Amino acid sequence: MTTHQGDLALLQDPVAKRLLQSPVPARLAYVWTDGTPRVVPIGFHWNGSEVVLGTPPDAPKLKVVKNGTTVALSIDTTTPPYKVLQIRGTVRTDLVEGIAPEYEALTIRNLGEEQGRAWLETLRPLCPRMARIFVIPQWVAVLDFESRFPSALERAMEAAAVAG
Repeated sequence: MTTHQGDLALLQDPVAKRLLQSPVPARLAYVWTDGTPRVVPIGFHWNGSEVVLGTPPDAPKLKVVKNGTTVALSIDTTTPPYKVLQIRGTVRTDLVEGIAPEYEALTIRNLGEEQGRAWLETLRPLCPRMARIFVIPQWVAVLDFESRFPSALERAMEAAAVAG
């Protein structure tokens, strides 16, 4: 039986697992102080239960992304058939001295050992503290455009099959 969109069990789907380890940035969506939406690309680290984002403590997004804030994340591929992981959840934040270990892990994953270490050494004096944004999943969707499609397209495909 297919797991329904929204079910946290979709985090175990092979597409989701691949995307949670991919080097592409996530797109973080939140609402700004004036009520308008914002979407920013941001590196991420999956710790097995939360998506962890590292950012400087004075990053503008931290004005509105605080403990209990609801956000959305999208992680996707850039070539067809497109693969998409969508997560909606709530946030918890903290502040760490130095570079967050999750940020270090995502940097090495994305840039490789040598380039990643070089970037981290450049960043250390610039970022003596780092804020972490933990996104706690509450709703998950996977689209693979092979067996899982956006709901409107799935309904149209089902109607076409019935109409024969």
